[in-house]
Amino acid sequence: MIIILKQNANEEAVRALRAELEAMGLSIHESLGEQEHILGLVGDTKAVAESWVLANPAVDQVRRISEPYKKANRKFHPQDTVVQVGNTKIGGGHFAVIAGPCSVESEEQITLVAGEVQKSGASLLRGGAFKPRTSPYSFQGMRAEGLELLRHARAKTGMPIVTEIMNTEHIPLFEDVDLVQVGARNMQNFELLKAVGRMGKPVLLKRGLSATLEEFVMSAEYIMAEGCEQVILCERGIRTFENSMRNTLDVSAVPMLKHMSHLPVVIDPSHAAGIKWMVEPLAKAAVAAGADGLMIEVHNDPARARCDGAQSLTCPQFDALMQDISREVAFFGKQMN
Repeated sequence: MIIILKQNANEEAVRALRAELEAMGLSIHESLGEQEHILGLVGDTKAVAESWVLANPAVDQVRRISEPYKKANRKFHPQDTVVQVGNTKIGGGHFAVIAGPCSVESEEQITLVAGEVQKSGASLLRGGAFKPRTSPYSFQGMRAEGLELLRHARAKTGMPIVTEIMNTEHIPLFEDVDLVQVGARNMQNFELLKAVGRMGKPVLLKRGLSATLEEFVMSAEYIMAEGCEQVILCERGIRTFENSMRNTLDVSAVPMLKHMSHLPVVIDPSHAAGIKWMVEPLAKAAVAAGADGLMIEVHNDPARARCDGAQSLTCPQFDALMQDISREVAFFGKQMN
């Protein structure tokens, strides 16, 4: 249920209404926009009579919400959420690019790539320290050492770091990570989602390979229910019958997610197709569809990359793409961070 308050509603009447609702065991999500002041009720609202709420002199309208997600629902929060990571803003007209190698391989590699993508206009550095791989024999990251190398690259460049967490036991290692990523394989690892939500850090949540958009938003709801309002949704391709590419990028997810939720939406074109030459057209399509950012894999020597070299751009290729993306972002009236 959402309660839309009258403009210039009496503050004492609003406080009294809040107190009565909280006494019923409901939690309240408040959204104060330019046009509307909304109280979103989270909990069992079946016992809350609409007529009783409307009798309050501060109330203008009451609406019931049928969707199971509440905090992530745009009806609760009509204004776009802006997630801030360091000095970078994502959402609400702010566009950001996250770039870097699939995995951290050495201090020289991550520092070199960080400097190059920063010069090209990326504002956040990605790099996998812990890598979930289909085969147990594949390179699975440098783990804690990889996190330390990411921090070293941040100290050199000033770029906030983005990396994936795979286990609740690793949370102490991620206390100094700027944007915590929950990968596609863990999208419905609900205990991990709840633990990450309690960390008090911005979270980037990737869509599962076969997840519906409602399941995706419900996973974000798990994080938000633990008190974390700073969540970014990342579409990274879904599994379909098509086998000419790794996954099928669901570009239609961008406008639909923005209709369903107020959270920022970014696109990962690298993992979507798994093919280097497809990254550019998919990235441009994402911007045109209304995405708030991109997450792109860049490597200084893709042919020798220990992970996903086939989908990684070289630094010069990324630089050329960023010039096009910057013009496209400006054309659509967004601000490049």
